[in-house]
Parts: sequence; structure tokens; C-alpha cells
Amino acid sequence: MPRTTKLIRSLPIAISVLFTGLMASSGPALAQDVTDIPPEKLEVTEALMERALAGDEVGLQFVEDLTTEVGQRLAGSDAEARARDWSSRELAALGFDDVRVEAFTIPYWSRVVERAEVLGEFPQSFVISALGGSAPTPDGGVNGDVVRFDNLNELRAATSNEVSGKIVFVDEPMLRTMDGSGYGVAVRKRRDCAALTMEREGLACLIRSVGTQARRFPHTGMMARSGSPMGEGPAAALSPPDADQLTRLLERGPVSLNVEIQVEAQTGAPSGNVIGELTGSERPEEIVLIGCHLDSWDMGTGALDDGAGCGIVVGAARLIADLPERPERTIRVVLYGAEEVGLFGGDAYARRHVEDLPNHIFASESDFGADRIWRFETRFGEAALPHARALQRVLAPLGVIPGNNQAFGGPDIGVLRRAGVPVATPRQNGNDYFDYHHTPDDTFDKIEADAFRQNVAAYAAFTYLIADSDWDLRAATPSMGTE
Repeated sequence: MPRTTKLIRSLPIAISVLFTGLMASSGPALAQDVTDIPPEKLEVTEALMERALAGDEVGLQFVEDLTTEVGQRLAGSDAEARARDWSSRELAALGFDDVRVEAFTIPYWSRVVERAEVLGEFPQSFVISALGGSAPTPDGGVNGDVVRFDNLNELRAATSNEVSGKIVFVDEPMLRTMDGSGYGVAVRKRRDCAALTMEREGLACLIRSVGTQARRFPHTGMMARSGSPMGEGPAAALSPPDADQLTRLLERGPVSLNVEIQVEAQTGAPSGNVIGELTGSERPEEIVLIGCHLDSWDMGTGALDDGAGCGIVVGAARLIADLPERPERTIRVVLYGAEEVGLFGGDAYARRHVEDLPNHIFASESDFGADRIWRFETRFGEAALPHARALQRVLAPLGVIPGNNQAFGGPDIGVLRRAGVPVATPRQNGNDYFDYHHTPDDTFDKIEADAFRQNVAAYAAFTYLIADSDWDLRAATPSMGTE
């Protein structure tokens, strides 16, 4: 049985049908792109994918152990420090070269008290989560009438007379999408609500959680804070059922709340990036980087965001390490620190390696959960597009369709992309990702093993092919390094 047929049969029926159609409709150009890859390297790539799909468990075990033995990993906390120590030991035990931690410091913030209660005729408590960077309220909280806005733009248009002395409630929902594009719109209220409220002399800001779940789990995340430990005012997210409850109460008349938020904050807290490598056999100075972020929020155990990403890139690299010969270029696995609270790890890496960036041949980051990759997007130079098509063709048996050449790459490697490093986005199905993201429900049981293995297979395939080639993916183009 041909290897591609085996791969197709390991996929769900719907994706297998999609791939079969792609095979039938693809023109000779794509087929030619694949023949440009030496047959022996295609055989190695297919074997890597087969091993991943068959159940190589290094990556999945990495996630299970990280989320079980360390748990949640708030940036700058003792738990994040334990995660660095733990993952350094794991990478060394797995045979990675030059395992190290590149340290940096960050502004630290953590929640201590978060409480919202209805006062007056219908007393009850709401489930809230203080937003990252929230300022504290006075002890005992603030009392105020609620003023509701359908969306952030309504708050922007509001006057001080409407907001002064009140508790703002922005009830804007998030749109569920496969590619996660609804998040970029919805997250603006989380970022800006506190500052807009304080500008209008409000007391505090509550938002409908930036998520798509209907459960009574609030969704945390960073608000704007300009690099300092805290932003301009107190802010919290209401769980979706509680946001609905507050709206229903407001339909019955004025509502007063008591909101209390107490936090711990400091400057100069320790964080760091954990790095392990597979040293290249011929051009070790040339770097193929695959990454994730090691930190998480403090509510769940950070399984989908982003323990899964770390397991995917570690698992993929470990499969390549097991080959009889190392690829020509060095594969560098970077477990970034302090992503959730401001992309500090990505910025620190770029500053530390600024002189070495021209030797970064390629970068990609896994930070969107563990569901199946369905599209492969690149950001290569114009002359390198045949290589992009070759990679897309190789990944097609995994149910991955070709994407555009405007890849984002990932949050921590955004600074590398802007510096001209070629990147790829293996686009995962995010239809239910924001049901769990930044909530207490982000736990290991949400990872589906076969989907996770498909991710490992894809990362192993494209990482190996780029690392064991002399491809120049930068080839100058005016759009390179731009948004």
C-alpha cells in the first residue's frame, strides 16, 4: 500500500475526502515541486509522519507531565520558574543539545481577591476574573450603579456624564470562527475598557468574557498596561452566564454592584526562555526555529494554551533526533517565557540574538491549541514560493490544504518575522479553542490524541525538510517583513 494511502486512511473521513479532491485537482506544478525534493528525503519525511500518526507519545507525554507535575505557570511566578527547571531537565533527558535558560525580567502581576456582588433588591454574587494588569480597588471594593454598553465603540462615544461614578459593563460577544479571527475584534474591549472607563471617571470596568463558551467560567487575559505591573484602573471579566444575568437584571431596572479586586504586583520578576537544539551536521550556524510559550494563565493548567504547543514542537524535534543522521541545519526548540503578559520572551529572544538573526533560516510557533492543522500558510520570498508549494504538497496527506503567503507565524516570533525571518503558520482548527482559552477549563483532558499527533506529524515534516536542505526562503520581496 502506498504511504500516502496509509496516511489518508488514518484521517477522519471528511478530511480524507478533502485531500482526495485536492490530489485530483492539483496541477502539474505542485507535483513538480515535490519531485524537486530528493526521493530519499521524501521517504524520510513520510516515515516521520507515519511514526507521529502511529502514536509516538513523546510530545503528548510532555504535555501531560508538564500540566500534571507543574500545573498552571503564571509568568514571573515560582510556578513558571519550576516549569523552566522541569522543561530543562526534560529536554536534556530527551537528548537535546546545549539545553539552557536565557533569563530576563518582567513586571509581575497576580490576582488576590476578585469579587462582584449585586446590591439591593436582588442580591447575588457573580463569577468574575480580574484581568491581567488590573489595578486594585480600595479595600472592600467600590459601590456603583452599572452602565451597560453593547460594545466598546459605544463606550468610546460615551461622555463623562454617562460614566462618572459608575461601574461600566461592556456586553460585546465574541464570534466563533474556525481561524480564530473573532478574537482580534473581541479582545479590544479587554485591552481598552479600563483606560476608557478611567478617562470618564468611572469606578471599574466589567466585560463579557472574551470567549465562546456558555459555561460559568470567566476568561482572563491582559489589559493595556504600557509595560508597568498595572494598568489604569480595576477591570474584570464576567462569565458569559453572569453577563447574561446582569443584562436581565438591568432590564428590570437600575442595578448597583460592589466590585472588589486586590492584586499583587512588582517590577523585575524573573522569567526566561528555555532552549534546546539538535545541532546541524553540516551548517550548524543556520537555525530552523520551532517554538511555543511555556507560561500560562493561573486558572486552568495551561494544557491547550500553550502546553500543547510545547509538546508538539518537542515531539516533532524528538522524532527528527531519532533519525540515523542529523539534518544539515540546526533545529532550535524555544519554549518562550512570559508570552501571556506581553510577549516578553519573544522580545528578549530577538534582542539577545539580534546579530544572529540573518542566520535564522525559518521560524514557526505552535500557540493555538491542539486541534488538527487544516491549512499551511507561509511568508517566504517571492523566489522561494516553489519551496512553499513543495511543503504544502508534502503535508497534503495529513488533510492540510495550501494557504497564502501572508503568514503571521505566531505571537512570540512576530519580532523575527518583522526582522525578515521567513515564517509559516500551520493553521489549526480553532472552532472550539476559545471555549477553553484563558479559563479554568483549559486542562489536559481537552486534548484529543489523534489531532495532537497530526500536529506533530506536520511539524516534523516541514521542520525536517527545511533543516535538511539548502533552501533560501528569504529571497527578497517588497512585502517581506511587513504586516
